[in-house]
Amino acid sequence: MFETLKTMILDFQETPLATGTFRRLSLAAVSGKAAVCIGVRRSGKSTYLFQIIQQLLNKKVPRQNILYLNFFDDRLHGLQPGGLGSVTEAYYSLYPEKKNTEKVYCFFDEIQVVPGWESFVDRLLRTEKCEVYLTGSSEQMLSKEIATQMRGRALSWEMFPFSFREFLDYKKVESKGALSTKKRLLVRKTFGEYWETGGFPEVAGLDRFLRIKTHQEYFHAVLFRDLVERHDVSHPKAVVDLAHWLVNHAASIYSINRLTGYLQSLGHKAPKSAVSDYLKWFEDAYFLFSTRIFDASLARSHSNPKKIYCIDHAMIRSVSSGILVNSGHLLENLVFVALRRVYPEIYYHKTKMGREVDFIVPLRDGSRLLIQVCESLADPQTRKREVTALSEAMIECGGKSGMIVTRNETERIDTRDGMIEVTPIWRFLLDQPDFPTG
Repeated sequence: MFETLKTMILDFQETPLATGTFRRLSLAAVSGKAAVCIGVRRSGKSTYLFQIIQQLLNKKVPRQNILYLNFFDDRLHGLQPGGLGSVTEAYYSLYPEKKNTEKVYCFFDEIQVVPGWESFVDRLLRTEKCEVYLTGSSEQMLSKEIATQMRGRALSWEMFPFSFREFLDYKKVESKGALSTKKRLLVRKTFGEYWETGGFPEVAGLDRFLRIKTHQEYFHAVLFRDLVERHDVSHPKAVVDLAHWLVNHAASIYSINRLTGYLQSLGHKAPKSAVSDYLKWFEDAYFLFSTRIFDASLARSHSNPKKIYCIDHAMIRSVSSGILVNSGHLLENLVFVALRRVYPEIYYHKTKMGREVDFIVPLRDGSRLLIQVCESLADPQTRKREVTALSEAMIECGGKSGMIVTRNETERIDTRDGMIEVTPIWRFLLDQPDFPTG
């Protein structure tokens, strides 16, 4: 293994960097802390590390001062727990003159697959002159494990598949500042492509058949590698059936009791506790997300039914049966993901009259974003329903404004309870921050 590590270190230093499309993510190293990038599989974490490496090379950092390893590489599958120390031994056997004299930049891709990685990184930060960058496909790698093992020695950033603005960058479409008529038409046309392909970088540009096949491979990789294998699930078919049900019901209400009953109707002996675990693991893998009802009582918020969303709206089309998912659900899912990449807390709301508002987002200044999603307000009954629900929520939540995101419509609706901005989805996506701020 020692010689294998040396070969891999040297091989990478001779390999051209595939930096892809620049990601609008601000990941920064802090002295004494590991910078950690987490997110769903195939969202572009490895490529983003290459972008950071390229930036270092542009600043004249020697290539020999960069140590990169991908722990999903088959050659490292024999690395035993506690064997990570051989990584630095292999590196410094190649460059002994750099030890404790020059800063070494360590990039460890998918390091969570190696047991004991936390103590290795902790020791590296304490004893070596280095900067450490990590990626992982599981939120648990950060929340519980780093909290207990890293003792405050890590800062984390989330990576999602391409945002619409990043997709525009990939397509080389200008989107800064005021848009001329021609640029606006081009942006809207590009949104049509984004609507079809979604945000996973590898599927951009693929034809429909290959896109669907690739999404389905991602779906099964998440289920079997991030859930079944990681958590040693004894009944994997129950996990698969549950995942399909949730994807088919994206942007819809669910309850643990309903999901448990559904699995039992298929012959699975999955108790409610197992279903709760599966849902948590889906979220840990950045694959499926739940929103709770907005309520001052935490107990009521947790006990009420939740809504489910998927990491990518186009993946829903590729893996769902297509019977229950409509374009309105996909539009709502797209809005959710755009909000989730910026805001960690997102809720839905039921007014006192029982009307639902899709999203309430608490902001740091104490205010709240109130957002409704509707394909079109052209139908008078639909318009009345959406505006009434949002107006009631504005009163109950103390807001003076709200937003309705549509496919194509733009309007300002003045009500006695405040102003409602109607905006098309492409404009809404362009107006979102690139990453969490403040």
